[in-house]
Amino acid sequence: MSVINSELEVSSSLSADKLFKLFHDFDTLAPKLEPQNYKAINLLEGDGGVGSIKSTTYGDAVPFTSAKHKIDAIDASNFSVTYTVFEGDALMGILDSATHHIKFVPSADGGVVFKDSVVFKGKGDAKPTEEALNQFKELLTNTFKTLEAYAIAHPEAY
Repeated sequence: MSVINSELEVSSSLSADKLFKLFHDFDTLAPKLEPQNYKAINLLEGDGGVGSIKSTTYGDAVPFTSAKHKIDAIDASNFSVTYTVFEGDALMGILDSATHHIKFVPSADGGVVFKDSVVFKGKGDAKPTEEALNQFKELLTNTFKTLEAYAIAHPEAY
């Protein structure tokens, strides 16, 4: 089994607390704010907390259609979430899983650094291409910036 690590960092002027609350609403906000990327995110099992399973149906701007993931951990005091994608064509037919470790790290200026560390576990020696990894990072960065802009435009909500 091949293992590939990918890191993404995006800075924001918003606080870690505010962004963590915003991302708690990701399942509702992403399809509304970015329908080209996310058609729907549905809870299949659980209450949305640890152990819950969700399905994502991607929009036409994304090169795959679906994924299922399980929430592995939520640590509100450290502004972090871990989830594992375990099914769907988002795994590109070459991956067994992709585990995301998301953390909102407070910065000295009162803002935050959004960090998404992903561990891709390939089938055999299979690995995602550099192009696929870059597309993935671009999607996550654009989604982050869209959600950040929403929070700035709606300060009363967060």
